[in-house]
Parts: sequence; structure tokens; C-alpha cells
Amino acid sequence: MKKLQLLPAVDVVNGQAVRLLRGEAGTEQSFGDPAQAVASFVEAGASWIHLVDLDAAFGRGSNYELLSRIVNEVKGVNIELSGGIRDDVSLGRAIDAGAARVNLGTAALENPDWTSHVIAQYGDKVAVGLDVRGETLAARGWTSEGGNLWETLKRLNDDGCARYVLTDVDKDGTLHGPNLDLLRRVCEATDRPVVASGGVSKLEDLKALRDLTEVGVEGAIVGKAIYAGKMTVVDALKVAEG
Repeated sequence: MKKLQLLPAVDVVNGQAVRLLRGEAGTEQSFGDPAQAVASFVEAGASWIHLVDLDAAFGRGSNYELLSRIVNEVKGVNIELSGGIRDDVSLGRAIDAGAARVNLGTAALENPDWTSHVIAQYGDKVAVGLDVRGETLAARGWTSEGGNLWETLKRLNDDGCARYVLTDVDKDGTLHGPNLDLLRRVCEATDRPVVASGGVSKLEDLKALRDLTEVGVEGAIVGKAIYAGKMTVVDALKVAEG
């Protein structure tokens, strides 16, 4: 069995680390300074951090300077940067800030030609987020529909997308467990690695995700379970890495 890559999540709204329920604006629970959250995860042994500018994702502002400073100041960790990366300027800023990988969301659904171009240009530094309700993708901070999951996945496969971040929106922030069936189905539809996001609530969930590494699940993004004290990063890493 392969190791499961653990990516503790730090979602940022108005300069604060928060968690949302099902990605809905207005459901934020604040967890303080995002830089401190990142530093604590790194100290606990995390090698990847999933860092999200939710204000940019919702199109209502930007935390770019704060996130850029975090990426530059925190050493010994890979940052996957997400939220509002929709054009050459925002993508270039994320890459220049030192992100190991950027996660495209809305742009991959609304601007296929640009997405194909940056996938060809940046390769493994670009992942595409597939945020799903049922089989319908969600865009613009999960506030609008973005097309059919399977049609979009085929297009992105053909474009050479290196990696997907799959989120069941209805699971996100609920602590009700990941959608294992959806993960299996997506892994059957692509030979690219898939990072699971949404619903992880206990160490047994991470074990179930690690069982899927043989079919293509590469990693797991975990947020609320850590903040709510359901698991520590140290224990999560032990289960994920075996």
C-alpha cells in the first residue's frame, strides 16, 4: 500500500484562518492567525499545506500579500495555493510567490483555452480543482454551476492535466466522512493522481483514503477535523504514511 499525502488546510478570509460549512459564505468559524496555523502544521511534520484565499475565490477581495508572505517565510514545506487564480496575472503571482503547486478552480471551467495553455506551460505545478455537487461542478466559490464533472474531466485529461483536487461540496466542513464512491469513480475515469478533499472527520477516514492509493488517490486535504480537535497532524501523518 502506498503512502497517502496529507495536506492540512488553511482557508483565509479577511486575514483570518477559517473553516466553512459546505463552502457557504457566512458560515465561517475563525481559527486565528493563518501564519501561526501553517507554522504549527509544519512543526508537526506536514510536508504539504493547502492554502486557500477564500475572499479571492468568492471574488470579494484578496489576501494575496498575506499568503505571499506565508509562502516566503515558512521553510521546509510545499504550499499548494488556491483561490481566485483565473488569469495570467494571478497565476504568475502565485508561482512567483513560491507556491509549489497552484490549484485552478473556476478558470478551468469557464476558460478552457487558457487552462489548456497553462497546463502545457506549467505541467505538474498546476492542479485542477473539481468541486462537485452530485455530478455537477461548482464554480466561483461554489456559488454557481460549472458544467458536468465527467465531460470536464475528459477535456482536462485530453489537455494533459497533471493532477486533480476532488471536493464533494456537500461533505466539506461537515465531518461526515469523505465520498469514497465518488473518489473511486473519478479514479476510474483518469490515470492522473487525485487529491481528496471534504468530510474527513476521524483517523479511520484517512485509513479508508489510504486504501484507495492503489487506484489513484494520492493525498487528502484535512481542515476542520484538525481545528476541531478530532485529530492531530502528528496522528494523521502516522495513519496516512503508515
